[in-house]
Amino acid sequence: MAQKYNYSQIFKVAYPIFLTLLVQNLIQVTSTAFLGHVGEVELGASAIAGIFYIVLFMLAFGFSTGSQILIGRRNGEEEHHKIGEIVVHGSLFLFALALILFFFTRTYSETILGNLLSSKNVLEAASGYLDRRIYGLFFSVVNVMFRAFYVGTTNTKVLSLNALLMALVNVFLDYTLIFGNWGFPKMGITGAAIASVASEAASVLFFIIYTVTTVDLKKYGFTMIRFKNLRVIKNILNISFSLMIQYFLSLGTWLFFFLAIEHMGEMPLAVSNVVRSVYMIISIPIFALGATTNTLVSNTIGSGNKDDVIPLLRRISRMSLLVTGILIIPAALFPGLVLSIYSSNPELINASIPSLYVILAALPVIAVASVFFNSVSGSGNTRTALIIEIVTLGIYVSYMWLVTTYLKASLAVCWTTEPVYWGGIFIWSYIYMKRGHWQNRKI
Repeated sequence: MAQKYNYSQIFKVAYPIFLTLLVQNLIQVTSTAFLGHVGEVELGASAIAGIFYIVLFMLAFGFSTGSQILIGRRNGEEEHHKIGEIVVHGSLFLFALALILFFFTRTYSETILGNLLSSKNVLEAASGYLDRRIYGLFFSVVNVMFRAFYVGTTNTKVLSLNALLMALVNVFLDYTLIFGNWGFPKMGITGAAIASVASEAASVLFFIIYTVTTVDLKKYGFTMIRFKNLRVIKNILNISFSLMIQYFLSLGTWLFFFLAIEHMGEMPLAVSNVVRSVYMIISIPIFALGATTNTLVSNTIGSGNKDDVIPLLRRISRMSLLVTGILIIPAALFPGLVLSIYSSNPELINASIPSLYVILAALPVIAVASVFFNSVSGSGNTRTALIIEIVTLGIYVSYMWLVTTYLKASLAVCWTTEPVYWGGIFIWSYIYMKRGHWQNRKI
């Protein structure tokens, strides 16, 4: 079966993923924007607690990405009846993992953050946020498995509807619970956490109803599942374990970056949260095309068209660069206007502009690096992707220590850690894919 994906086909797969990532990031961005009008402490605390949560979530996301690769491969091989057991067994495994992470967070998070943060005000606000936010993990792990199913089978249109629902629920509850509008209690940063959890719960309910009512359950093997078939989980873990460690380490080092910034003061931490928020929004198309690369590479290899992989990567890279360039220009020309979404404080806005320019300059590198790095995982070589991640993170952490601790450089210089990280990711991934060692990998 021919799998030479053209630009239009790539777009059809990437667009719903883009909308999904947009809403997932809007949940954090909306909270950031609202909390920016509450205070610097709340703004900085939401960054620390939010990243702490995401670090734990990335264990589940790594597992779901491995599942997505397997689903994409089975879809390319037209062995659709094997897909349902991957989704169901994967969901059960992740729910058990969420339970462990929940009790770990409730027991140890305040102690961990207390030993790392210098501001008691930030610690108190971050702990209050995390105590509520961690409940969302139970819904998030189910969501990512549904996402793996729909992306892996390239049926991504449903993700757009799900994204819209999450956005509406989150914005409504953020507006009412953070500020106490329309008769709701004024809860501040705690309200932001509750809004995020509620939007994820609504997403799970939507996915269940949509899947049961519209998907051919028999075709994908959902009606023939044996729940004692632990071989399925073992097979997923063979692919996903490296990804779980990779994502955990990647986001874990970013948490340490923000902790290093926190020691510079509450204002630099607030600035970094604003810059991170803008960075996440502008890079959404990049990561959407990265996720698209992952599943299209898996489908292409599964259909026996290995020679089409490198040309496919070039097409996706061109798309990523084009979209990124379009988004960079207005942010570079009107930085103050973009940053005013998050705060009306002129001091905070002006302090954020230099760091924003550093990120904007790094985005073209990130646009191509994400495509090639996701192709390594999409080929089934997740252990190689982990090695690339570890080597690059070694360089990243060393450079982070140099600029934040040893040199005590300005905040803008500290943000140059991002292009250093992504530059390393691109170099190693490009070399690996060009050498072609991935072509004989069986999963």
